[in-house]
Amino acid sequence: MAYTTVNKSTDYFNTKLYTGNGGTQSITGVGFQPDWTWLKSRSNANVHALFDAVRGVTKRISSNDSSAEYTEAGALTAFDSDGFSLGNWTSTNGSGHTLVSWNWKAGTTGSGTTTGSGTGKAYSYSVNTTAGFSIVKYTGNATAGQTIPHHLGAVPKMIIVKILGDVNEWQVYHQSLGNTHRLILNDASASSDQSNRWNDTTPTSSVFTLGGHSSVNANDLNYIAYCFAEKTGYSKFSSYEGNNNADGTFVYTGFKPSFIMFKNIDTAGAYWVIKDNKRSATGGTNENKYVLYPNGNDAEGTNSSGIDLLSNGFKLRESAAGTNQNTVIYMAIGQSIVGSNNVPATSR
Repeated sequence: MAYTTVNKSTDYFNTKLYTGNGGTQSITGVGFQPDWTWLKSRSNANVHALFDAVRGVTKRISSNDSSAEYTEAGALTAFDSDGFSLGNWTSTNGSGHTLVSWNWKAGTTGSGTTTGSGTGKAYSYSVNTTAGFSIVKYTGNATAGQTIPHHLGAVPKMIIVKILGDVNEWQVYHQSLGNTHRLILNDASASSDQSNRWNDTTPTSSVFTLGGHSSVNANDLNYIAYCFAEKTGYSKFSSYEGNNNADGTFVYTGFKPSFIMFKNIDTAGAYWVIKDNKRSATGGTNENKYVLYPNGNDAEGTNSSGIDLLSNGFKLRESAAGTNQNTVIYMAIGQSIVGSNNVPATSR
C-alpha cells in the first residue's frame, strides 16, 4: 500500500475563516505564508477575490466573472508569515461580514522563456513540488503548440488559466476530460470540445501545451496558470458518476478531504461547487451542508443534506445537479490517516 509523503497537509493548504472589520487587519492562523489566497464573503453576495504572490498583492481576479485583472488597493495588501493582511475593501473585509479564505503554499520561485512553437516568451513561477502545486505567469505568442514549463516535476492533473490584461473566460483543463475538452470556471456551462485551448495535447511532467485561442494564448498578453499534480494521500483530481439520490455516491480519495471543488460536466447550468471542512456542521458529525459557488457571487447557501467528509473520501447526501447527477469532476485536498513518509500508522 502506498502511504502519503505529505506529513501535514495544513503545511501546504489551509482554510481560514474570519470576520471583516471594515478597516485594516491581519489574518493569522493559516500556518504558513500563502502564495495563492482565494477569498469569498460567506454572509454577503460579493465577488470571489483571488490573489497570488507571482502577480503581486492587490492584484485581484475573480473566479465568477471574465474581467481583466484589477488593482484593488484596499484588498489583500500583504502575504504574511502566518496569513495575510487586508485593507478596507468591502468584498474582502466588510464590517461584520463572515468570510472564508482558501490558502495554498508554493514557494520556490524562478523565471525563464516558454518553449515549443512560435516565439519564446517570458514566464515566471512559484512552485512546491512536495504538494504538487505551481503558479505560472506567462506571455502568449498566438501560436498553437507553445509550451509552458510548470516545474511540478510530475504531470499536472488540473490546470486553471486566466488572461490578465483582457476580458475573457477562465479555462480549465482536467485529466478526466482529457486534452480535447475544457471547462469555464466563471460559468455553469457543460464541458466542450475545443482543440484551440490545449492543442489536443496531454501535459507532460515538464510542460503543458496551448492552442491559439485568445483565452489562453494571445500574442504578448499575460496569463496566470494554477497547476496541480496529484499526490497520494493529499490530493486527487478525478471524476465519478452521480446517482441523483439522497443516498448518494461514495467517492474514494484515500484521505479525509478538507477541500473539494466539484463540476457536473454534462449538465448546462450546473454550478461549480466548493465545500470544505471549516464550514461544516457542528456537533462532531461529518456532515457538510454549506456551499459556495466559484462561478457566482452568491452568499453561502445550505443544502438539505450535503455531503459527508469521511476518513477515506466523501459520500453524497443530496441529489443536487452540481454534485450528484451525471458525470462530476472534482479536485480534493486533505489529510491521510494511514501514515506519512511511506510509514504506516500503527496503534497499541
